[in-house]
Amino acid sequence: MVYDSVMWKLFRLARIRWWKIVLLLVLITAQILGTLYLPTLTADIINEGVVAGDLDRVREIGILMILVAAGTGVASITGTYVSAWVSTTFAMRVRKKLFRHTQKLSYQDFRKVNTSSLITRATNDIEQLQTMLSSFFEMMLPAPFVIVVGMVLAVRRDASMALLILGVAVALLLVFILVARAVLPLFAKVQLKLDAMNAVVGQFISGVRVVRAYGRTKKERERMDATFSDSARLNIRINRMFAAVMPFVVLVMSGAMVMILWFGGHRIQTGEMQIGDIMAITEYTMNILMYVLMAVFVSISIPRAKVCAERINEVLSMDPEIMDGEGKSGGELRLEFDDVDFRYMDAEHAALHDLSFVCEKGTTTAIIGGTGSGKSSIARLIPRLVDASEGEVFLGGVNVKELKQSEVRRRVGYVPQKAFLFSGTVLENLKHGNPKATLEEVREAARIAQADGFIMEMEGGYDAEVSQGGKNFSGGQRQRLAIARMLVKKPEVIVFDDSFSALDFKTDAQLRKALKKVTKESIVINVAQRISTIKDADQILVLDDGRIVGVGTHEDLLRSNEVYLEIAKSQLSEKELEI
Repeated sequence: MVYDSVMWKLFRLARIRWWKIVLLLVLITAQILGTLYLPTLTADIINEGVVAGDLDRVREIGILMILVAAGTGVASITGTYVSAWVSTTFAMRVRKKLFRHTQKLSYQDFRKVNTSSLITRATNDIEQLQTMLSSFFEMMLPAPFVIVVGMVLAVRRDASMALLILGVAVALLLVFILVARAVLPLFAKVQLKLDAMNAVVGQFISGVRVVRAYGRTKKERERMDATFSDSARLNIRINRMFAAVMPFVVLVMSGAMVMILWFGGHRIQTGEMQIGDIMAITEYTMNILMYVLMAVFVSISIPRAKVCAERINEVLSMDPEIMDGEGKSGGELRLEFDDVDFRYMDAEHAALHDLSFVCEKGTTTAIIGGTGSGKSSIARLIPRLVDASEGEVFLGGVNVKELKQSEVRRRVGYVPQKAFLFSGTVLENLKHGNPKATLEEVREAARIAQADGFIMEMEGGYDAEVSQGGKNFSGGQRQRLAIARMLVKKPEVIVFDDSFSALDFKTDAQLRKALKKVTKESIVINVAQRISTIKDADQILVLDDGRIVGVGTHEDLLRSNEVYLEIAKSQLSEKELEI
């Protein structure tokens, strides 16, 4: 079962060095041989030394026992170290593979596997595989060898006693097979419960301010408690099954010892066995039964590990929607949409229809429309966060699908609707797109983004710490830091996806005025909700239900476009509407 193709695929993916496995097998073999040889020496020291009254023989075998015990101890410790190395290296490399693969997935790919499930797979699922692998090497792999060699040595001492040991081992196996059939279907549910727990906890933590603002703390606590209780009930159910078996296991093993001593006593009386043989067979029995138990416990955990392996492989086998192009080189800076359609995964209707427009170098293009009209979808298409379903997007005269993703992302700077900051310092965040930027370049970008002032007011300035997600900054501050981060990158195409929404009018005006000085050689795409922020754009695209229903300047659209006029009437005064 452990060589199931799914798990074996992961093991090969981890690229564990073969000589480490060979060394581990050698150490395990040495440990088993030493463990099983000690009872034989115990029998010999009693039969040939103590009973015979030969102290020289006692001394001789005693020294040998010390040496064998020491060698077995060294092999056991070294084997445990190598086993831990193999299992932890396996977990580390699979986790790296998983993380790197998720970085290749697109915005749409993440809809197939949600964030909470990815976290569970990258942490708990891989940890389960690591534990199983370590247990397999240390407990399950030696079990067949211990059973076979132990039975052979027991037969050499007394064949009838060996049959008794075999019967007890088979009885234990049958019991655990019955338990396994009941437990195995529950293991897949355990991982799903973990996904649900991560989702609920993550949602509560990220939305804690909203929860408190609406007085929903009690309700959310009840919701989390329900999720925790579901998981706890399932795990308790599994543990109860194992707990019910343990008294039976203890009874069987104790009964086996009693039967061995009782039958052995009779055989000693008849002269068919020696006292030392009883001690040897007792130790063989304990070793065999203990390894049988450990092997069964590990074998029961393998299906759970298999479920985890399948969940990890599900992500690794996902083909990214967006693949690298041939690496063609673009020409003169120019952005063009040619009959572009776009549909989100599993959506009934396309988000964008027949989009065609051109953005020239040194121009600003604004995009406006109602909620759900497709503005942000256009913004995501430009840096190739998603791909067009139909039609083509050209950058520098080349279809973006034929460019390397790294080339597209280098040339395009994107500021999303929700400004996100990483844990670390302000400086580290601002240098995210250009690690080689100097402090002066960073400060200049921050000045343009109207962020230098509040940064310098903080304790530590640019070395001030940023909490996870930038929660220690206001919405407007996060937006300005995100804009500064993009400017440090110095892209050729700048995409603002409603990135000024949290700014007051004064800061907005100052920022746009400063931007004009540094974007004269760039293409600027400005997705916006407020007409006042796009009036000076070279061209404005008006969207309605995913289609372009108007193109022109502010004045032209007020005269000729009903959709734009309706938006303008809802935002501008009568004086501002006069042309």
